[in-house]
Amino acid sequence: MAYKNEELIKLLNNIEFGESVAEIDTLLQSARVETSVFADLITDRVDLVPGTKGSGKSALFRIFTEFLPEGLLSQHKVVVAHGVQKYGDSVFHVYKDRFEELDEDGFVDFWCVYFTSLVYEQFIKNPLYQERLRSSGREIDAFRSTCYKARIPEIKAKKSLREILDWTFYVLASIKPKARYKFPDNAGEIELDLFGRPTINEKTAPNSDIDLPVYVEQIKENIDAILESAGLNLWLMIDRLDEIFPRRSQLERRALRGLLRTMRIFTSKQIRIKAFLRDDILDAVVSDREGFTALTHVTARQADTLRWAEDDILTMIVKRLSANKNLCDELGIENEKINASLEYRRDVFYKVFPAQVHHGRKQSKTLRWIYNHTADSNNVVTPRDVIDLLTSAKQHQQSLCMSNPSGESAHIISSQAIQYGLESLSKRKRTKYLEAEFPHLWPQIEKFSGGKSDYDAPALRKLLGKDWEQIIKDLISIGFIAKSGGKDKYIYTIPSIYRKGLDITQGREIG
Repeated sequence: MAYKNEELIKLLNNIEFGESVAEIDTLLQSARVETSVFADLITDRVDLVPGTKGSGKSALFRIFTEFLPEGLLSQHKVVVAHGVQKYGDSVFHVYKDRFEELDEDGFVDFWCVYFTSLVYEQFIKNPLYQERLRSSGREIDAFRSTCYKARIPEIKAKKSLREILDWTFYVLASIKPKARYKFPDNAGEIELDLFGRPTINEKTAPNSDIDLPVYVEQIKENIDAILESAGLNLWLMIDRLDEIFPRRSQLERRALRGLLRTMRIFTSKQIRIKAFLRDDILDAVVSDREGFTALTHVTARQADTLRWAEDDILTMIVKRLSANKNLCDELGIENEKINASLEYRRDVFYKVFPAQVHHGRKQSKTLRWIYNHTADSNNVVTPRDVIDLLTSAKQHQQSLCMSNPSGESAHIISSQAIQYGLESLSKRKRTKYLEAEFPHLWPQIEKFSGGKSDYDAPALRKLLGKDWEQIIKDLISIGFIAKSGGKDKYIYTIPSIYRKGLDITQGREIG
């Protein structure tokens, strides 16, 4: 059917795809898509959630910390406490100099004290749980006593994130010099840190089976006792880890390796640390010469990398379209059918979009076109990129209608607008992702600007120099270029999502 542009402007005003950034997305709860990772999280099968930028890690974090705590408490007896709050990441940057002083062991200390503070702030002192904790007074007193012995004081007033960090660094400073442990019968003494680790050579200990005061283990046991008494479980959730430490720095590496080690130390059957982490950062942190002996313990409860299938993307788009009652009324969308039928979701999608972006028997349907053209070289499609494309397409369609209000349009959002949306997305991916996230690779990426989409090995050697194979390996890892074909006949292809932003045209460079 054809729409008069003046009528179409009103329809377009009712279309809202939400925000691509989860922290400010007003449709996140009403239009959420429950992927397999969501199911694994809510059933407590995973603790570590990796995913590329924009894949939905922060959306999951926000759903679990803002929208689901009441249901988790009533249905699963789970208390959710969380760190690195949505507006708190900049606070961490204030402490960069103090973080620089910490080695990897120091970061283990930091995270353990930090998580203990979250237990204090968001569980023990939270008015929401006082009724459930009414019979746990003895266990809470034991927890406080162990914290006191570990030089972790309780501050009665409610603390901000900045105050928690101040408090944490105070504790780390206060445990130096360390406590000294005297062995029986004047056999000597040994200096211990917060976790019972000797700060001098362990061989100085005359009796290896002495029960050392390992305070963190005691703190964990005390928390377990509180939870058992109250019939509860505790999830400590942490996100935005890619934003609080300088990227690709030794500081980031030490901090995140310390966190992964802490996930092993601080957890139990009733206490879980659930961390949301960029997959490229996780690979960089654990893939180095030193190895990571605790990695298998951490990855045993690691989710599959967040990936969105075409049907997941369809569901996300349609749920966002149907969030507006006026649009549903105008287009005859029945919300109760959306969750029940994939085919109905397809019908709703094509009430708004054309059947094809490019006409032709061999051309793909519009949904497949959007999915393929927002995929990186690793075939990863993110909700953020799709939302960005559709938002730009809608805005362009509004501009087209307003420039010719007496005209007509065959579709609510036309193929021309969709192509414009891809071009806008590609330009943003160049500046906001390639240049901003990978400045160390940008000089090599920029060499492809103005060139072709496909290369053979000799052409890449000519373009990138003698180290071209390592450079291409790095570019494949970030999703910029794909390798296909067989031995001695490999072809390297830059996906559509990056082509417009770098003025790359379809074609092949032969060396």
